[in-house]
Amino acid sequence: MALGEFTKQLAQQALMSAAKDVTAKEAAPPAVADNLGATILGQIAAMQKALKEDEELAVYFQNGPDRIRVLEVFLPSPKVAVLSGVDQDRGFARAVSPVESLQLVARVVKAQPGAKPARVALIAPKAQ
Repeated sequence: MALGEFTKQLAQQALMSAAKDVTAKEAAPPAVADNLGATILGQIAAMQKALKEDEELAVYFQNGPDRIRVLEVFLPSPKVAVLSGVDQDRGFARAVSPVESLQLVARVVKAQPGAKPARVALIAPKAQ
């Protein structure tokens, strides 16, 4: 009979422990959100790394009727992106956007014959 009581007590302790784990997880503060800016830079870098010698990655940012071919992505902070490039008229253009709402389109294109393929410059925030 003592063995039965012992088993019952172990089972009860296991249930109490599991219940504490569930409530502790619910009460724990949410984990730090991933650094979206670093993720975006990482994805662009990975796409560029996979390119062949005669290919380039054309990255575009569009806001309403304005469209920029992005040549540089600069993150002055983890939450803000500054995109520099050229617009439809081949003029210099810059866009400042919160990283959370940033939408970019990337296409692999062949480089002009005889020209060096362009690469998007990626500049991350300085470590603090």
